[in-house]
Amino acid sequence: MRLATFNLLHGRSLSDGTVHADRIHAAITDLDADVLGLQEVDRAQPRSGLLDLTTLAADALGAHTHRFAAAVVGTPGEIWQPWHAAADISHPQYGIALVSRYPVQRWLITQLPGAPMRSPVLVGGGRLMLLRDEPRVLLAAVLDTPHGPLSVATTHLSFVPGWNVRQLRAAVRAMRALPAPRVLLGDLNMPAGPVRAFTGWQPLARAATFPSPVPRTQLDHVLADPRGAAALGRVVQVRTPRAGVSDHRPLVVHLHH
Repeated sequence: MRLATFNLLHGRSLSDGTVHADRIHAAITDLDADVLGLQEVDRAQPRSGLLDLTTLAADALGAHTHRFAAAVVGTPGEIWQPWHAAADISHPQYGIALVSRYPVQRWLITQLPGAPMRSPVLVGGGRLMLLRDEPRVLLAAVLDTPHGPLSVATTHLSFVPGWNVRQLRAAVRAMRALPAPRVLLGDLNMPAGPVRAFTGWQPLARAATFPSPVPRTQLDHVLADPRGAAALGRVVQVRTPRAGVSDHRPLVVHLHH
């Protein structure tokens, strides 16, 4: 079984700053993942050619099961509002997605509120800007795999130090409502040491994933709840392949029973 996580940067290539469906398709096909968590996913956004990146990823993997969970309606960095049940789904949306080659027994979505304060962020040219933090979301599924039920979730946590720890703890609490074994895939915006310290969960891979041209730190993680983790099998390969899109490298973990 291959598990993967990939922050897509809405499919944008660093080489020319544009979004092309064929580049995204090729990058995701190369992962050959059975279960893929995606972050920074666009749906109907003009900046990404109105593509449905979740459906595109599912097609690339030959996966029949996929779901997109919006965190905001509108465009990050421009005009947006937190996603809500009454939102007009024809409007541009931005969030996360889970793609699976296995059937899903049930889904669970947990809202993770954004930080209440604006926070300094480095932008182009090394300038500091005070930015409003977006709300986040945890998208989880109980999968029907050949080895039995598997609970998998994906998320993209806040860039605000401390607030992302609060969200991570909330995500782990939410996942405890699902059957073991449990795996969390995602861009957690913190390195492996703090992630393990704050969750007690086991990293299945230690590898730098950011920034993509020459990765120096690991922001993207595949974590297993130690309770029931033995049922996942053993890690036989970890990959962080170069992709034609994004400022993150994908992280792929190959498990063998």
